[in-house]
Amino acid sequence: MIAVANQKGGVGKTTSTLSIAAAMAELDLAVLVVDLDPQACLTFSLGYDPDAIEPSLHDMVVGRQTLASTIVRHQEVDLAPASIDLAGAEVTLLSRTGREFLLRGELAELQDTYDMILLDCAPSLGVLTINGLTAADEVVIPVQCETLSHRGVSQLLETIHDVRRLTNRTLEVRGLVATMFDPRTKHSRAVLRDLLARYDLPLLGAPVRKSIRFAEAPTKGQSLLAGGQDIPGAAAYRCIARELLGMEPDADLLAAAGWDDERRDSVLASTDEASGLDRSPPEVAAETAADADDGEISVVDLDEVGSGRG
Repeated sequence: MIAVANQKGGVGKTTSTLSIAAAMAELDLAVLVVDLDPQACLTFSLGYDPDAIEPSLHDMVVGRQTLASTIVRHQEVDLAPASIDLAGAEVTLLSRTGREFLLRGELAELQDTYDMILLDCAPSLGVLTINGLTAADEVVIPVQCETLSHRGVSQLLETIHDVRRLTNRTLEVRGLVATMFDPRTKHSRAVLRDLLARYDLPLLGAPVRKSIRFAEAPTKGQSLLAGGQDIPGAAAYRCIARELLGMEPDADLLAAAGWDDERRDSVLASTDEASGLDRSPPEVAAETAADADDGEISVVDLDEVGSGRG
């Protein structure tokens, strides 16, 4: 069971959760995704109306339903949906004994039903995210390849340390998923290197390149992978899924993701200037403007449009 977590919004949690789940489903695995975000972006991305769907995860929290009874069958994966009502779950759970273990108990009954369960955590460090971390075996951390990305990671790692100490001693951080990666910019390459060095965590699969196709997929109620889009980002998520499942790397997939040996060595061994993590905003803005003048900056990223900044 894997929790996909980062309390910083807009880093690609929902996109990563759904794409990894879809890639695993392509390998004939039975996959369940659990939407722990009151914004219900994952629910919406699979074509369901969060304002109308019943029952939802909120009904489990307040004791009206079991988690199993909320599950809906999508053509790609099964879903335990969320609704805006889930926002009130924080208050409901605060007065509940053993509140951190609610989700773990519900999911224990489904372990034999699914080959993999992925938890799309909310962009916060509240009770719902703690429930996800307490239930999970591993954590995957999506990180946007931009300057402010490191701030959420450090806070999340502190929370994971507390969870290990108090509610889930076996929880492991599996690694980072680098999202919204643009290999054409010095900034994006430098941020990726800084993240890997700063936190001493492995990069899973290949960096996921920016693409407007990720923003368009939720309007069709399916993952980008199901839409048959042959883009580097889709190949990257297939690489990530294979690594999470303990499968051997696929050289063809890595090449399709733009992360063959030559490209990887070029990016990770590059001597680009500092990423800006330790510099002032004016300095970072000046470098960004310079890159734009050089034609290296890509169009504005819309990866999270339609997937609710998740």
